[in-house]
Amino acid sequence: MNYAVIESGGKQYRVSEGDTILVDYITREKGETYEFPHILLVNYDDAIQIGTPYIDNCKVSGKVIDNIKGEKIRVGKFKSKVHYRRVIGYRSFLSKVLIEKIHPAGVDKREHSKNKKNI
Repeated sequence: MNYAVIESGGKQYRVSEGDTILVDYITREKGETYEFPHILLVNYDDAIQIGTPYIDNCKVSGKVIDNIKGEKIRVGKFKSKVHYRRVIGYRSFLSKVLIEKIHPAGVDKREHSKNKKNI
């Protein structure tokens, strides 16, 4: 199974082709493609590449399905004995992305099989 670990908005996601993920807002319109610039790990045809910290020349492309707002988060402030109470809400902007293709960079199966025997 082919998968990659990508970084977007300070969070890490494990994705495969055909997955749909919710990430922090991406400045793309609905229907546009987006290439994730930070790829941390790629497993492609049982050959694993690990970045230090990122993998060069590797791409994970996706299509923005929709830009939505997330669930409301309520934040409350309270001070005892003085009747101070405040409640505010916050809804973050999110993008729903369909992962279309994982493009590995120079995955060499022969080198991987040599390293696997030495482990």
